[in-house]
Amino acid sequence: MEQRLTTFKRTVAALLTAAVCAGPLAAQEKPLDELYQDLLDADEATHDRVANQIVSRWERSGSAAMDLLLRRGQDALDERDAIAAAEHFSALVDHAPEFAEGYHGRALAYFQRDLFGPALADLQMVLRLNPRHFEALFGLGSILEGLDRPEQAIEVYRAIQDIYPRDPETAAAIARVMQTLEGRTL
Repeated sequence: MEQRLTTFKRTVAALLTAAVCAGPLAAQEKPLDELYQDLLDADEATHDRVANQIVSRWERSGSAAMDLLLRRGQDALDERDAIAAAEHFSALVDHAPEFAEGYHGRALAYFQRDLFGPALADLQMVLRLNPRHFEALFGLGSILEGLDRPEQAIEVYRAIQDIYPRDPETAAAIARVMQTLEGRTL
C-alpha cells in the first residue's frame, strides 16, 4: 500500500510539473488574430514565416487521431494519390466536421481529379468555417480561372490580398488574370 501511495504521489507530481511547464509555453503562442495582423504588416523577409505559422495553426485539430488522418491525407496528396487522399480527408470530415482542414484537403484531392463541383463545395465549407483561409481562397480563384470566369477569379485573388498582401502566388495570379481580361477588351 505504501508503494502505491508513493507511486501515486510521483505521478501527481509529474503531472503537475508537466502542467506548470506547459502553461508558459502555451501562453507564449500568439493568438491567431495577432498572426493575421502580423501577416498584414509583414515585409518581404517575414511574410512567409508568418503565413506558415498560420497554416500550422490551421492544421491543429485538437485530436491526435484527427491530426493523423490529416497527415495521411496530405501524404497521399504529395504522392499524387488523390483517391486515397480523398478517402482520408472524407474520414476526417466525418469525424471532425468543424475542422476546416479536412474539407480543404479533400477539395485539393478533388481538384487533382478534375472534380471541380465537389472541390467547390468543400472550399465553400472551408470558407464558412474559416473565412480568412487564404489557401482555400486561392483554390477557389484557381477553379474560377479554369472555368473561364476571370472577373470572379480576380475578386477572389484581391480578397486574398486583403488578408495576405505579400503572397507572391496571388500577385502572379492577379497579373495572369489581368492579362486575360485585357486581352478580351481588344
